[in-house]
Amino acid sequence: MKVLTARHLNRALLARQMLLERVDAPAPRVLERMGGLQAQYAPSMYIGLWTRIAGFPREQLTSLLEQRLVVQGTLQRSTIHLVSRADYWPFELSVRDARLASYLRVARGVEDLSGKAARLREVLRQGPLKRADMDRLFGAASRVGLHHMVSMVRVPPSGTWARRRADIYALSEDWVGPPAGSLGLAHVAQRYLAAFGPATCRSFADWIGMPLSSVTPALESLTLRRFRAEDGAELLDLPRAPLPDPDTPAPVRFLPTYDATLLAHARRALILPEEHRSKVFNTKMPQSIGTFTVDGAVAGTWRLAAGRVVTSPFTALPSRVLREVSEEAERLTEFHR
Repeated sequence: MKVLTARHLNRALLARQMLLERVDAPAPRVLERMGGLQAQYAPSMYIGLWTRIAGFPREQLTSLLEQRLVVQGTLQRSTIHLVSRADYWPFELSVRDARLASYLRVARGVEDLSGKAARLREVLRQGPLKRADMDRLFGAASRVGLHHMVSMVRVPPSGTWARRRADIYALSEDWVGPPAGSLGLAHVAQRYLAAFGPATCRSFADWIGMPLSSVTPALESLTLRRFRAEDGAELLDLPRAPLPDPDTPAPVRFLPTYDATLLAHARRALILPEEHRSKVFNTKMPQSIGTFTVDGAVAGTWRLAAGRVVTSPFTALPSRVLREVSEEAERLTEFHR
């Protein structure tokens, strides 16, 4: 099997995540190509699409949420993700049982919530419910368990740029529509490899938040091509998925908090050099921080201060690169206005 270097994997990931060149494509389709977008912090959704879609207007995402063409739900790794309407049920049904089992393993002594779950479904059929009202009706201590037992989505105006706290819930089958078709974990595996491949079985399991034994059959059901990593690990990929030349130029890009390209399942691509990981993900910080990339690797952080995007490079950068960083920072500043 062909051996792929870290540089091969870096450029493959950048291409598939649309970070080599902004695309002219509908946001729902971009989300499908990305494998969904992590969305604990609402502005991350907007910035994550802006950095990938040419001329993306901020208000477009809010409109898509209102039209129910994209939705926010607690999906892989029990975290909030933004996905297309078409991808919601395949993702939700693939992870729901594993998500609940994981919760029950650690939630020792929690009361049986089946009765409350049935009652919550009845309440939600009457319309969306605020978190405060859910807590009042069922108790704040039951909230996490109920999220694992009842398929819910977060709905606007909550979880948007203007109202960032995602605290209004609707029953998924009412907001999205009932599940249809037979798409399952194999579909999700295809989404993952299209977005993050070539990758190992373990990387897919880490990304979806399921045991390796649970995801292996889905991968084995697919027609795949196989490579080797430099350490000998087997890498799986979809036929004809892009594998750019490792010398392909990579422009400066600004990434939001918790961008999935920086998480553990994408480590082989070295977008986030290990020596800088603690500067981005740290137990003392409530969330990751915004980053920018130079030549396909995180080279510093950014923050909004007094209405402007301010950058902090990790090391001294050449003047040509600093100009490119400054120009992209100015574009992101405009996006915030």
